[in-house]
Amino acid sequence: MLKVKNYSENDNEIRLVKYHKKGILRFIFSRIVIFALLLFLQVGIIYYYLGKLQKYIPYYSVIMITFTIIMVLYLFNCSMDSSAKLTWMVIISIVPITGAIFFAYTRVEIGHRALKKMVSGAISDSKGIMTTEKRILKKLEDDRSGIKEISNYLNNTGCFPIFDNSQVEYYPSGEDCFPVLLERLKNAKEYIFMEFFIVEEGIMWGRILKILADKVKEGVEVRVMYDGMCEMQLLPYNYSERLKQLGIQAKSFAPIHPLISTYFNYRDHRKVVVIDGEYALNGGINLADEYINKKYRFGYWKDTAIMVTGNAVKAYTLMFLQMWSSGDHDREFEKYLRTPKSGREIKAPGFVLPYSDIPLDDDKVGENVYMDVLNRASRYVHIMTPYLILDDEMKNAIKYAAMRGVDVKLILPGIPDKKAAYALAKSHYSELINAGVKIYEFTTGFVHAKVFVSDDEKAIVGTINLDYRSLYHHFECATYMYKTDCISEIENDYQLMLRKCRIVTKDSIKKEKIIYKMVGGVVKTFAPLM
Repeated sequence: MLKVKNYSENDNEIRLVKYHKKGILRFIFSRIVIFALLLFLQVGIIYYYLGKLQKYIPYYSVIMITFTIIMVLYLFNCSMDSSAKLTWMVIISIVPITGAIFFAYTRVEIGHRALKKMVSGAISDSKGIMTTEKRILKKLEDDRSGIKEISNYLNNTGCFPIFDNSQVEYYPSGEDCFPVLLERLKNAKEYIFMEFFIVEEGIMWGRILKILADKVKEGVEVRVMYDGMCEMQLLPYNYSERLKQLGIQAKSFAPIHPLISTYFNYRDHRKVVVIDGEYALNGGINLADEYINKKYRFGYWKDTAIMVTGNAVKAYTLMFLQMWSSGDHDREFEKYLRTPKSGREIKAPGFVLPYSDIPLDDDKVGENVYMDVLNRASRYVHIMTPYLILDDEMKNAIKYAAMRGVDVKLILPGIPDKKAAYALAKSHYSELINAGVKIYEFTTGFVHAKVFVSDDEKAIVGTINLDYRSLYHHFECATYMYKTDCISEIENDYQLMLRKCRIVTKDSIKKEKIIYKMVGGVVKTFAPLM
């Protein structure tokens, strides 16, 4: 039986991993290096046997050329995004046979099918479990904002009703959100559900983990789920077992195994906390110290989150349970979707529509909702995003909004976390600015917030970046708000951020470092694979 030890010297924290200094030997023998070597070994074995086949199969070259032609024809006729098609055409033109084999492999989706079956089963079992109340539809009868239409669209992909009487608190930074989250966790009586892309041992997670362990002792049900990629660098492979020794139900979503599979591509990028069905947290904040600026990696870390109280919390509860129960035969949804025992009635203006996006179907939910805001805006759309890796549809929607007179502003990082992604973002600047889009870079740090705010009446806060990974390959979630009190706070925060930014101009683009221009041009070709 695994024994766990608290390595923290602070009584308010729990740390289940002993601290080790990072060094070259530690990196060489790390899981990520061993994992990469095993993958390269598998690729080498595949090429070795392909070479062997060439000697023994008559007309091998003719067969492979025919296969490549078939793959190119399939590429042109499949439902893939046009930018991705162009990328694959470049790859196949450079390395025809290898490119065609690699493309065929991604379309066969080994590993992906099992994941799709598990998650889709949980979603289909819960479809229709919640619907928009008739009184809310009555309220919105004469509304022309598009929220009813968005809800209709979202309900075709999942279970996403519109809620009223839901109070939304907006937090413009991780350090603003953190103490509130701790207090709400301390007051939990029945259950705590947590789902995050990143969990890393430190001050933030250590303090939360101490509360979770104490709550388990009080009889509170605690469930924690994190993405399996954490176990490559941030956490030991058996971390979920260590959490279980504290009485916490824990899961690693889609754990990484050293076998070639498209399974790796689909990560759980969501950030959700649900407490007793009373409170729900959503936003860009993960459970690591840089998110509360206790550790500085790229200057000041700008992030945002919202805390929802009231009817809409049910939607986040269902989101969590859908992912948690993937692969399980016993799915208990209704038990956790009842009215909270406190019976506290919330009266709040506006409407809240929580939603999620999964990469297992052809619906680009995150992108379509963003584009709907852009297409319906009459005065302004203000956006914060850490990355700008756009397909043609999103780029055209942003440009079209600006060209018809809408004030479209983008705030991006001035200090990047990934140099290639930074260069790629810059490759879009000139075209967007020529269309009238105003672009700003946050001078003192990294922007990790994912925010849309429009016309003083709509806002979206969540986990969805403006890049291919979020829009095509990740499990994501966000909160669409209409006429809620916090929208003015979100816009005020945006205006405060503008004061800390430099504006990008045609002259500044001309003076940009040549390395960024070169890297951006090259990487842009392969953007859909990033």
